[in-house]
Amino acid sequence: MDRELKEEELQDLYAWIDKIPLSRPKRHITRDFSDGVMAAEVVKYFFPKLVDLHNYIPANSSPQKLSNWNLLNRKVFSKLNFHVPEETVKRIVLSTAGVIEPVLSALREKIDKKLEHAMDNILDVEYFDTRNHNKPYAEIQQTEAKLLAQLAEEDMRKDEKSRPRNGKPKHTVQFYTDMDPTFRTILQEKEQAVMALQETVEILQMKVNRLEHLVHLKDMRIEDLTRHLETYKAKANTH
Repeated sequence: MDRELKEEELQDLYAWIDKIPLSRPKRHITRDFSDGVMAAEVVKYFFPKLVDLHNYIPANSSPQKLSNWNLLNRKVFSKLNFHVPEETVKRIVLSTAGVIEPVLSALREKIDKKLEHAMDNILDVEYFDTRNHNKPYAEIQQTEAKLLAQLAEEDMRKDEKSRPRNGKPKHTVQFYTDMDPTFRTILQEKEQAVMALQETVEILQMKVNRLEHLVHLKDMRIEDLTRHLETYKAKANTH
């Protein structure tokens, strides 16, 4: 983390940061990241549920900057298997030149590893393995259902908190008290089927949104790696 980055590594890192929408424009990276707020925003961009930005206060004073970085180490970086040493934090807070870049580069590596792990979990390599061709259709359906549940679980919990009480269709059967019991039963079954289909559509839409986000992150990584490869090829050709 303390190693000095080469020029091509620095340019690659700056290009990566520039692709992330931050609350403040990047003018002088040593000062921009000194209070830890923009570091929190970087992690939140890739893992929104890991970071509560309200906990990180933009600051000019060293005590508040230290507080932000300590909170990042405890609450966020620990979940990425990442830690910024105390002495390094102090140097970052003092806007010491050349300190923040290796830290952000190391953080980027941890983010990439977690993204790859998340992608493997969501896509479930075993499910897409050719061995599935020999599995019973019912077993494949069951695996698919587990995948959908995995994708939707956290989002559904969040949506349930914000969803209006009347978010689901009302039972129209209750307005037909004089209806023949047979027809009433059939109507109830139809309404339940409609509600189940609507819930399925919601889950599938959340799956599409999550996969689109992951594809976008993968595209960013591929662009970075391609540019990195081209830089090394150009360097090799000069020798």
